[in-house]
Amino acid sequence: QVQLVESGGGLAQAGDSLRLSCKVDGRIFSGSAMGWFRQPTGEKREFVAALSWRAGSTVYADSVKGRFTISGDNEKTAYLQMDNLKPEDTAVYYCTADPRLETVVAGRVAVWGKGIQVTVSS
Repeated sequence: QVQLVESGGGLAQAGDSLRLSCKVDGRIFSGSAMGWFRQPTGEKREFVAALSWRAGSTVYADSVKGRFTISGDNEKTAYLQMDNLKPEDTAVYYCTADPRLETVVAGRVAVWGKGIQVTVSS
């Protein structure tokens, strides 16, 4: 069974940077996609970014374009580099993975990490 383990969250001030990591524990299909979602308190979970090793492509939500960068290592670890953080980036961030990029982007996935808190103060 595949498990996803996030790390790297915490407290930051507006304008700071944080880097989240997501490690795949278990077998994952070659060329799979991985992605990040976030859920602010009291709100719905929303897509942040995704990458596909098979397609060699990345996708970003408009709200994070130019500030966040998704990358990965060996199809087993995904990173989310978050620069120029804003208070509205405060949320629990979740990692996910699926053989198909479009499934990750749509959030129609079966495997999620437990989530990690990111809090940005003004």
